Amino acid sequence: MEYKFTEAEIREIQKHVAKYPERRSAIMPALWIAQEKFGWLSPEAMRLVAKTLNVPYSFVYGVATFYTMYLKEDVPSNLIEVCTCFTCGECQGPEMMSYLKKTLNTNKKGHSEDGKIWIREAECLGACDTAPVAMINNRRYAHNLTEEKLNGLIAQLRKGEEIPYEPIPLSDQSVIDG
Repeated sequence: MEYKFTEAEIREIQKHVAKYPERRSAIMPALWIAQEKFGWLSPEAMRLVAKTLNVPYSFVYGVATFYTMYLKEDVPSNLIEVCTCFTCGECQGPEMMSYLKKTLNTNKKGHSEDGKIWIREAECLGACDTAPVAMINNRRYAHNLTEEKLNGLIAQLRKGEEIPYEPIPLSDQSVIDG
């Protein structure tokens, strides 16, 4: 595989560089662009980011390995992260995770038997009021998880469909009504 950015991707990265006083501040958006392009951040992809930004590889590697949203190994193209932190942990998060493991027949790495879906626990997704919660493909949240809701998400992902945006459900109408 050839590791190169297109001219459009380079322009996008340069827009991010222009926002900051130091080039290294654009590492995160540049890594995101690389991950979107290559599917994950191989050492070659991280070197491309470092070269493009003209920063040391160690800076890029440090950022990529610190944040869990950056994938450092080739994984299935769909990721479901289930919050199992305190609130979600008390509101069926671990049970939703167990259901996914069983339903997808995952291996030790959390990869589904068909190789299309990867699952892992998330420490906190910051949506305690709609627990249990999952984040799909680092983009969309699914609130108030149930087995039925997870089955629908799995079906959509297996068909290659984008998970639609789900607004945060309001649990207290009096907040709106005043």
